[in-house]
Amino acid sequence: MCSVDEFLRLIMIPDPDAARRFVSPELRIRFTGNRAMRDPAETTAFNAARYRWVKKRIERTETVAGGNEAEGTVVYSLGTLYGEWPDGTPFEGNRYVDRFVIRGGRIVKMDVWNDSAELMLLRA
Repeated sequence: MCSVDEFLRLIMIPDPDAARRFVSPELRIRFTGNRAMRDPAETTAFNAARYRWVKKRIERTETVAGGNEAEGTVVYSLGTLYGEWPDGTPFEGNRYVDRFVIRGGRIVKMDVWNDSAELMLLRA
């Protein structure tokens, strides 16, 4: 089974090339704001534009078996983000939820939600 925690650790280094070994060629990523992506390098580029740097503090990982083989296994990663905004101001406690679908031992889908947009509005 794919290690979602290891995939997230690699993404946050960032090392999208190493993270790619956990994903299916059919990977579909949907980031906050309904941003569609297809490759871990796209998430790295998005984060580089949004933060000076960012890391995840994983609080828990929950696995839910799918209803049938075609649906796969659903894994949730929940925790907080910490790092610095582009101007160097530190932040922490930014909640996130990542939802993964794992099929054949690889990530086929990743949905990402966090509080960054709301926090950016408060800073504006």
